[in-house]
Amino acid sequence: MQLSGAGIGGLMVAGIPVLGNTVAPERLLEPGADAAAKKRLADVALNAAKSKGATYTDVRIGRYLQQFLFTREQKVQNVVNAESYGIGIRVIANGTWGFAATSDVRPEAIARCAETAVAIAKANSRLQTEPVKLAPQKGVGDVTWKTPLQKNAFEIPVGQKIDLLMKVNSEAMKNGAAFVTSNLFFVNEQKYFASTDGSYIDQDVHRIWPTFTVSAVDRTSGKFKTRDALSSPMGMGYEYLDGLASEKIAAPYGLVGYRNSYDMVEDATLAAKQVKQKLSAKTVQPGKYDLVLDPNHLGLTIHESVGHPTELDRVLGYEANYAGTSFATLDKWKSKNFNYGSKMVNIVADKTQVGSLGAVGYDDEGVPCKQWDLIKDGILVNYQAIRDQAAIIGENESHGCCYADNWNSVQFQRMPNVSLKAGSEKRSVFDMVKGVDKGIYIIGRGSYSIDQQRYNFQFGGQLFYEIKNGEIVGMLDDVAYQSNTQEFWNSCAQLCDQDDYRTFGSFFDGKGQPSQVSAVSHGSATTRFNGVNVINTGRKI
Repeated sequence: MQLSGAGIGGLMVAGIPVLGNTVAPERLLEPGADAAAKKRLADVALNAAKSKGATYTDVRIGRYLQQFLFTREQKVQNVVNAESYGIGIRVIANGTWGFAATSDVRPEAIARCAETAVAIAKANSRLQTEPVKLAPQKGVGDVTWKTPLQKNAFEIPVGQKIDLLMKVNSEAMKNGAAFVTSNLFFVNEQKYFASTDGSYIDQDVHRIWPTFTVSAVDRTSGKFKTRDALSSPMGMGYEYLDGLASEKIAAPYGLVGYRNSYDMVEDATLAAKQVKQKLSAKTVQPGKYDLVLDPNHLGLTIHESVGHPTELDRVLGYEANYAGTSFATLDKWKSKNFNYGSKMVNIVADKTQVGSLGAVGYDDEGVPCKQWDLIKDGILVNYQAIRDQAAIIGENESHGCCYADNWNSVQFQRMPNVSLKAGSEKRSVFDMVKGVDKGIYIIGRGSYSIDQQRYNFQFGGQLFYEIKNGEIVGMLDDVAYQSNTQEFWNSCAQLCDQDDYRTFGSFFDGKGQPSQVSAVSHGSATTRFNGVNVINTGRKI
């Protein structure tokens, strides 16, 4: 892999990766090159690679925009605007992959970059033991796709966004928070893909993530508690922050869930009250409990215990040096009867779900996106595979889940949205709680730990409520549950219906060497798991 040219910057802000060079906010509103201009540049690369012996070439011309806003109490800590623009060229020559990228988008520089990619492929072929085998993919011609938007977040003035964060912080402080930080993250990927298959695909992808953390402190003991936002990153525009009442889902104990819109001020106000309650919450008694898991919590468990172990490159050991492997090995899939979970566990991979982080029209290999089964009626039935992996599992086509986080990153298999289907019987959270004699209702994602094969794990959360004889009787603290993936999913006993279905999301899911990040959503309805082992994470019981 080679990066040529100059002009690409990179930095970390508050642990968040920023791609590109910092720019004025007005720059984010400037139009990029039109599709016709990008097609001409792509053809330069396709022709140059072919002339040097490439048997396959794909080209990604990318403009990546980011705006991140950070505040604490009544202070603005940072506003970051970043832009990255360039071209990445991937080829097959002598049966081997080669890749090169450049931020110099003059035709002569693009031609040189393509020639470099072919030279790298030919050099690598000396060590290749088996030629790359791509699943066939028919070219789609000239097509476009755009995230459905009502409000482009980059068109909303920075001052208006800061005013929102200041109100979030102010209301949290008024209601008992000692400290509060709040942030807004906006991403726009303007991606153009072309290949020797005959595809010229122009896509405009938008994502949004509002979040905060509030803390309360007991000044006498020095004890403190925190609660993070119950928002979810979304593949939407600024309309997500309209906070429409019709998008709220009622839950026991005065709690509320959000779907497709989010009232950040309301959530921060409630969070401040809840962290004060957490200071005096009863510590949990370890033992077996039935767990009622809110979608905002369960999404992380899905991500770690289903999403990652069904990535085919992990299964094959390709990620062992960094991201780990998988317990869901090929022999389990080949048996056609590996019991991943109970019969009501149906988990799908899907890159078409409107509003989700992973939603695009085509992946970074030009493959149309779709939905497919990973676990059906509790049985492991498939993995996540891209064009050069499909044949390994007997598939005739890619699943359409290839992704690169920037133009200068080589694309590879990344997790699509992975979601648990809702139940078919009409059931609310209230109904589910009524059926529990001894349990805990868990909301929000907290700390977690899982082994390198994604099998043995421990998960915490943000809020914990004790359930006795079908009623919530109060708040608990120091809760975490331990299990292994197969045992946990086989304890799945009840699902709420589609009316309760919501998504959790991860904006910065890391994988690969060099490391890349991707954005992915995980949907579910509130779900019950019976007889799960709960431990006390505090020092005293």
